[in-house]
Amino acid sequence: MLLTNAELPDGRVRDVRTEDDRIAEIAESLHSLPGEETVDATGLTLLPGAIDVHVHFRQPGHDQKETWATGSRSAAAGGVTTVVDQPNTSPPTVDGERFDEKADLAAHSLVDYGINGGVTDEWEPESLFERPVFALGEVFLADSTGEMGIDAERFEEALTAAADADVPVTVHAENADLFDESALEGDTGGAGRDADADCWSQYRAAAAEIDAVESACEAADGAGATLHIAHTSTPEAVDIAAEAGASCEVSPHHLLLSREDLSELGTFGRMNPPLRSEDRREELYERVADGTVDVIATDHAPHTVAEKEAGLTDAPSGVPGVETMLPLLLQEVRDGGLGLERVVDLAAATPADRFGLSQKGRIEEGYDADLVLVNLEESEEIRGEALHSKCGWTPFDGREAVFPELTIVRGDIVYDGRAGDRFTAGLGENVRA
Repeated sequence: MLLTNAELPDGRVRDVRTEDDRIAEIAESLHSLPGEETVDATGLTLLPGAIDVHVHFRQPGHDQKETWATGSRSAAAGGVTTVVDQPNTSPPTVDGERFDEKADLAAHSLVDYGINGGVTDEWEPESLFERPVFALGEVFLADSTGEMGIDAERFEEALTAAADADVPVTVHAENADLFDESALEGDTGGAGRDADADCWSQYRAAAAEIDAVESACEAADGAGATLHIAHTSTPEAVDIAAEAGASCEVSPHHLLLSREDLSELGTFGRMNPPLRSEDRREELYERVADGTVDVIATDHAPHTVAEKEAGLTDAPSGVPGVETMLPLLLQEVRDGGLGLERVVDLAAATPADRFGLSQKGRIEEGYDADLVLVNLEESEEIRGEALHSKCGWTPFDGREAVFPELTIVRGDIVYDGRAGDRFTAGLGENVRA
């Protein structure tokens, strides 16, 4: 394939040729070869495919929310060419047998993928680490997150095992001992968008995250483990992770939404960790813009509309996001909040570096031909019913975003927005296999 006259993130206009899975040539002018597919990219910007290191595609066990087929379609339509699935499925991915079961389902992915292994009291690290595990985690450090929550002793065991296997550890850091139970007394018992969802932000207080991140960094340092903090929602936690040398991610909902949005979102804005104050959101954004934050990742956690319309204490936590992450970041570029090269670092280059994906995340000769073509001069309104996730909704409904025109995985077009949302299935591969 030959893409002509594409503007790269650094502003250069170049022709880019792909051969097999890789970027073969980048030059000011390349002649098309006999039979070669050519894409005229004049006036368009070519980006490396985004890498979302935190998704929940729900299989096995919760096919009503999402599947590998629907989740990866959503990823491709949003310019994400690699996803990493978390282990809290049903059953959880905590041993070799469960890993193999999920790997069979992941074969339906349109995009490349990694599969994380989980930690419970019943986990089997020996059989798990015999498989091509991407990372250990999301390891839950809060009992209220359900059957995946573990105590400090189990966490230290997991860190040691991961360090011995040279596998990074991703942590969901909240200290349940610091949750404010009295906050839920303010729950009106309402449902859907009328619920007093701000109670959830008060309940899972910022102090619970800050304390847990500090503890996780200390434990990882003692075990010699490589630590990654998931969905960091407070500027204080980002600073702690940065000082400790741990990488951290921020999710688009924590970057762009705050407690001020909960009156409209209701239980559709319930998530763990919850939305924070507008002041904290602004400080978090500053750390994303200035390079303190390493990675943007979605924590794509779809639930059905019926599930989210339950009362506050019954509705599940989580929001979808894999399809809107890159489009929302590109809108921030249009609006002047972020530079384009900073977005590339957050969504592609740094995730690749942090997790050892040496052939991904950059537009350079020899790298995987994971590419996204966008028109930065055009944005469109996000509509939940038009997205491709099975859940059919988004907390960003009505916002403007820049969606891809073309998404390419290892040299093959997997999504063509110019042809009425045309997908090509079955091209994804395990990046650790």
